[in-house]
Amino acid sequence: MTVSDTELTSLAASHDIISLGMLADDARRRRHGARTTFVRVANVALAGDTAQTPSPLAGEVRIVGTPASRAAAVERVAQVAAAIAGSRGVALSGFSLADLEELSAREGVTLRALLEELRAAGLELVAEAPFDRLHDARRSIEEVNIAGLALARLTIHQLPSPDPLPLLKAVADLQRAVAVIRAFAPLPRTVNPAVPTTGYEDVTRVALARVIVDNVASIQVDWSLYGPKLAQVALTVGADDVDGVSAEDDMTEGRRRAPLEEIRRNIRAANQEPVERNGRFDVVVR
Repeated sequence: MTVSDTELTSLAASHDIISLGMLADDARRRRHGARTTFVRVANVALAGDTAQTPSPLAGEVRIVGTPASRAAAVERVAQVAAAIAGSRGVALSGFSLADLEELSAREGVTLRALLEELRAAGLELVAEAPFDRLHDARRSIEEVNIAGLALARLTIHQLPSPDPLPLLKAVADLQRAVAVIRAFAPLPRTVNPAVPTTGYEDVTRVALARVIVDNVASIQVDWSLYGPKLAQVALTVGADDVDGVSAEDDMTEGRRRAPLEEIRRNIRAANQEPVERNGRFDVVVR
């Protein structure tokens, strides 16, 4: 179903979340049916213990932190890649593409050369590309692809404006140019004090993202950042993928509260089918 700019503007300005949510859910179900994917992530600190072995239950091992130097980034990737070498199906991701842009400029190397070094050390995916922080989003994402890496997700660092339409349309335009974005997380990673949001606005943004950014396969919500309640609501208004589920099966509060059971229960409560995936979007069968 094609929605005109006039209709989008009207939906974004209205408080009719029911109509917008139904439109977004319809778009989601046409693409994915009742399937909702989720990935269990083991975060590994950039400056962490070199002997640390990530959870074997992870579908993605993610190096988190801002690299101080090119050598430190490459060394840490090699360490973690060696630690998970025997783990089948686990993808190694790391870094913000914006941080890598800055690092390459600071060290006087091309972004492509830096990305190729990281790939040679064992990196498979750049963990995130914060659209609003990238100096040249199209060129940098293309460099990721040329270097033989994949992009785990396009994100938003901070909302530049209360009006969601210009940013979402720009994301759709970017995908038309690069055609390699697999997942888009439309909710901001950090709160901009000048543009605070409410839960209602977050849900509206997810729904608008599914309707407007119709050329990106998955609209994603971060479980660890936004929590089960907002994630579950987001799944009913267009989101189809959940990032950041813990890879640790903590049973201290009982089986029902363990991360794997909790994410499955929340997805089923949204009348959808939970499907575990890894960082490559391959289905995980346990």
